[in-house]
Amino acid sequence: MADEPVRPPDIWEGAPKVQVSSAWQLPPLRWYQQAALAHWRIAGQRGVIALPTGSGKTLVALAAIAELGVPALIVVPTCVLLDQWAEALSRCWQGEVGRLGDGEYRVGAITVSTYSSAVIWAPRIGDRFGLVIVDEAHHVGAWCPGEVLEMLVAPARMGLTATPPPPGGELGERVGPVIYSIGVDALTGDALAEYELVTIPIALAPPERVHYRTQRGRFAHVYAKHARRQRGEMSWHQFVRTATRTTEGREALEAWKDYRALIAYPTGKQAALRELLARHRGERTLVFTGDNATAYRIARELLVVPITHEIGRVERTQVLERFRTGEITVLVSSQVLDEGFDLPDADIAIIVGGSSSARRQVQRIGRVLRPRPGKQALVYELAVDDTTEIEYVRRRRAGLERPVRAAGGVR
Repeated sequence: MADEPVRPPDIWEGAPKVQVSSAWQLPPLRWYQQAALAHWRIAGQRGVIALPTGSGKTLVALAAIAELGVPALIVVPTCVLLDQWAEALSRCWQGEVGRLGDGEYRVGAITVSTYSSAVIWAPRIGDRFGLVIVDEAHHVGAWCPGEVLEMLVAPARMGLTATPPPPGGELGERVGPVIYSIGVDALTGDALAEYELVTIPIALAPPERVHYRTQRGRFAHVYAKHARRQRGEMSWHQFVRTATRTTEGREALEAWKDYRALIAYPTGKQAALRELLARHRGERTLVFTGDNATAYRIARELLVVPITHEIGRVERTQVLERFRTGEITVLVSSQVLDEGFDLPDADIAIIVGGSSSARRQVQRIGRVLRPRPGKQALVYELAVDDTTEIEYVRRRRAGLERPVRAAGGVR
């Protein structure tokens, strides 16, 4: 994110080194939020809390800040989350919230910063905070460099995520281990709405099936040769690096891209999506795709609104407000809606395509689980039979406990 031009050092004059005011107005914590905070205290005020999307991770962090009463830095991956954290703080705390990122550069007793801004300013402000909150903590070591946390002297640290990451790694070293974790199904019917996950099998049309098998065969032949040379111990990144060096390898990668694009949105998915949107006309619906190209294609063909990283803050705010009021009832996105959006209430999710990530699946389902009396959310997952997509679907269900109903067609 290139949102931090060089700024003069005097913007940090008067930065706080005092206790944070006790003037807080927090809503009561639910039982699992209280449990998460208690586990964090017992762990020495360090560690990662894993709560499902929509269950109130932010409130747990706000309670921790209020309890400690020390200057706090909250680091977040996106400008969207920067806005949302600042707004959440302003609703319950009377002080001025500092903001680092998205064109704003001021420090306060409680400051929210994008990861990229923190990289730049941590050497200068790292000694000003007693508590650091890392939102979307599974990004530590990748999108959020671990060195940022090394430059912060805060002894108290809390990571927030929707799905518990593997133990160890930079997150474990810089923030601490997962000290509290609870899944979607444990909170369903309590803090989250009831939901049903329905898988809709999709058959390729005969010409699509021929094309898929041809391109899949071309790729598999070359991939198998490389795997044999490595005795089966070859990562995908290793294969790509090796394959790009030869004509045969580059052609194999093109075949892979081609058959992946085919199963992303074949005619069967097009028909199923149209039928689902017609069946749930007027209900707030989120459509998730595996890539931006498919998201834009759906937007054009079905006249629905896309949400991508290319949409600016003003337009994004307007779109979400229209979705909130019901003027817009369908949004389509590939990844932007997965995390970092405080979405208005939605009832239907349609997963047209995606990766094999169980974490992403949990986040997507969580987008329609905001509770209200009598709500029954529906999550549809379109899966192309007899293709590699079936394995992707199986892997991303790993984060869910409840049974999945297979539908012979759209219900």
